[in-house]
Amino acid sequence: MSLESVRAFFMENAPDIKIIEMATSTATVAQAAQAHGVAPGRIAKTLSLRVGERTFLVVTRGDVRLDNKKVKATFGGKASMLDADQVHALTGHPVGGVCPFGLATPLPVYCDISLKAFDEVVPAAGSIHAAVRIGPERMASLAGADWVDVCQDPSPV
Repeated sequence: MSLESVRAFFMENAPDIKIIEMATSTATVAQAAQAHGVAPGRIAKTLSLRVGERTFLVVTRGDVRLDNKKVKATFGGKASMLDADQVHALTGHPVGGVCPFGLATPLPVYCDISLKAFDEVVPAAGSIHAAVRIGPERMASLAGADWVDVCQDPSPV
């Protein structure tokens, strides 16, 4: 169902974007980078977070970690990750396939500015076997996302 909700989202909002389905799992950043032949930074990972009673998604590049001080300053408190059951219930997507498209529940979406280093990123598409290739600005626009600075600086390559 999750892949189908993402497929329906793109058919309605961006029919030019094609979902790439893989035979192998792309559930982790390393697996996705290898399968799609890109650097790990180009994998757009979607984190499901809670601060107090607020639940939201943050999309970051695959090779960075959240900066707790920046998260607290931006969102007003310490963030905790949702567990797999909570993620699936809220997004409709399994962990490893979470993306900001075709969500089961409308959630605020934020994109970290670290994604702007790339002309194209590869977020999941509702399944551990599916993804899309998309420009970060277009991804943010389609997801209704606001840009934030909540990640540590990427390590030099």
